[in-house]
Amino acid sequence: MSFNQPNSIKNIHKLSIAPMMDCTDKHFRMIMRKISSKALLYTEMIVAQSLTHTNKKENFLDFNDEEHPISIQFGGDNPKILKEAARMAEDWGYDEINFNVGCPSPRVCSGNFGASLMKNPKKVAKCIESLKNNCNLPVTIKHRIGVDNDDSFVNLNNFVRCIANAGADRFTVHARKAILKGLNPKQNRTIPPLKYDVVKRLKKLNPNLLIEINGGFTNIDDSLEALENFDGVMIGRSVYKHPLRWSEIDQKIYGIDVQAKSASDIIFSLIPYIEKHLTNGGKSWDICKHLINLVEGIPKAKIWRNQISTRSIKKELNTEYIYKLTSRLKEMGY
Repeated sequence: MSFNQPNSIKNIHKLSIAPMMDCTDKHFRMIMRKISSKALLYTEMIVAQSLTHTNKKENFLDFNDEEHPISIQFGGDNPKILKEAARMAEDWGYDEINFNVGCPSPRVCSGNFGASLMKNPKKVAKCIESLKNNCNLPVTIKHRIGVDNDDSFVNLNNFVRCIANAGADRFTVHARKAILKGLNPKQNRTIPPLKYDVVKRLKKLNPNLLIEINGGFTNIDDSLEALENFDGVMIGRSVYKHPLRWSEIDQKIYGIDVQAKSASDIIFSLIPYIEKHLTNGGKSWDICKHLINLVEGIPKAKIWRNQISTRSIKKELNTEYIYKLTSRLKEMGY
């Protein structure tokens, strides 16, 4: 992918929606694409070894054309397997490959990948080289500022420079360290303190590297402020739980003169997609478990969510009922 294209890494890195297990599936990504036409979307982390050993690769790799620009995130530690994964990602039409060296899950770390790999920068470099050498896509990396007691700035800076020499195109830095023993993944997202100053220092010492910051961003204004110091901002749980709080991404982050969509506008626009999913044998809850987060902070929002959820879980929800309930939202001005 040439760097002068509109969807090149130079243009799409300003704001991205973090890869989140059990959250950023293709249905959630479709909802986010209705909110922003420009933000970079990520898949959930895909274990490269699982991808190369399955006969149903489409279950891991399929996405909707509307989702571009989209990055596929891999976890793994075997350069030979990552070589195969890189070729598949390019063949499947992804815009970018991201390598996960930030996940603190015990299950992931027991497989010797995720955040535990930060302790072995030479191995990470070999993984990045394998990805870079076997596709024409940008290859990026997501990592923490440290792991356990291995959290000095010198080690972080050395890690980043080692990976840069291996060819990484962008660094997404979660501004917390990972504590692999004693904290679960959820606690690792909140208990280790955020240290934006560490990432700021990293960028200052490496001005030629693309460095994106992640961790704790809950609104667009804070993201805009961060963009004064960093090349991009990655947002996660906040956009998943409160997607409409980010309805002005295109206007404020990318300077596009378009009107922000209301909850009802977004849901109406998704009805054909939901209908197609149901026709193909999918469950309404696959989409509605994400969709209900669009309706909050308005009169009787909880009732609306309950009506959708109850019918969806009971497999009694159809698009006519969704249209009916969404029309009420529209009438109320939402």
